[in-house]
This record gives sequence, C-alpha cells and structure tokens, in this order.
Amino acid sequence: MAGLEDLYREIILDHYRSPRNRGELLPPAHRAEGFNPLCGDEIVVYIDVDESGTIADLKIGGQGCSISQSSASMMSAAVKGHTVEEARELTRAFKQMMSIHESGLEGADEGDDDATIELELGDLEALRGVVKFPVRIKCATLSWNTLTQALDEIAAAGA
Repeated sequence: MAGLEDLYREIILDHYRSPRNRGELLPPAHRAEGFNPLCGDEIVVYIDVDESGTIADLKIGGQGCSISQSSASMMSAAVKGHTVEEARELTRAFKQMMSIHESGLEGADEGDDDATIELELGDLEALRGVVKFPVRIKCATLSWNTLTQALDEIAAAGA
C-alpha cells in the first residue's frame, strides 16, 4: 500500500508544482472566489461556458496549501472541455468519494459503487488519502465548491 500512497503523493506534488490551467480569463468569462477561513486557502475560478453548455475554457488562481492548489489543478483539467452537466456529475462523484471515506466507511468492502467512482475520478483518486485528516477535506473540496458556485451563478444569470 505504501507504493500507492507514494504514487498519490507524487501526483499531488506534480499538480502543486506545475498547476494546470493557472491564470485568468477576461470578461465575459465568469469569475468566482472561494475562501477557507480555517486555513486561509483562496481559490479563484474563471470559467467560460459556450452556447452549447460546454466549458470552453477554465483557469484557476489563488493561493494556499498543496492540497487545495493540487485539487484545483486536477479539477480544472478534469472539467475543461466537458459539459456543465458532466462537470456537475464529476463534482458529485468527487464529493461522494470524500464523504464515503469521511463517514468511516473506508474499511468497508469495495463494491460496484466504489469502483465506479474510481473509474470516473482518475488522478483525483490521489486525494483519497486526505480523508484521513478531516480538517483537510475542506482544502480538497474548496475548488469544487467554487466551481459549483460559478456554475450556479452562470445558470442564474442565463435564466
């Protein structure tokens, strides 16, 4: 198991050292900010959704710990080029993974639902170990909550 933990650690560090989609988008792209008052992590999500409902471009900014920044990098790479609904489904799957293990079911037999989550999450699976440190779960989910906020604001503006 140590080998897998080392691999996950390397994936997290790679995204922290070389974040994907770092930068800003100019308006009309939407901008949403997320902040974790417990530790000071900040995430800014810039998102451009085209007429077909596809995330045409997405950039991230902000500062914080390796977990929050790596998660933001992984999130941006995972949702860019996908539809808003696919991004929402991925967000639900990621949060489900974090909550299943947060609620102490980590030792349970891995059934079909757990396997489905792993298939959907890919590199995001590297963040699974964060659940051993409950206070860090907020770090890992900050960018996902900020993405959801941005998508909700875009939907409200278009309604």
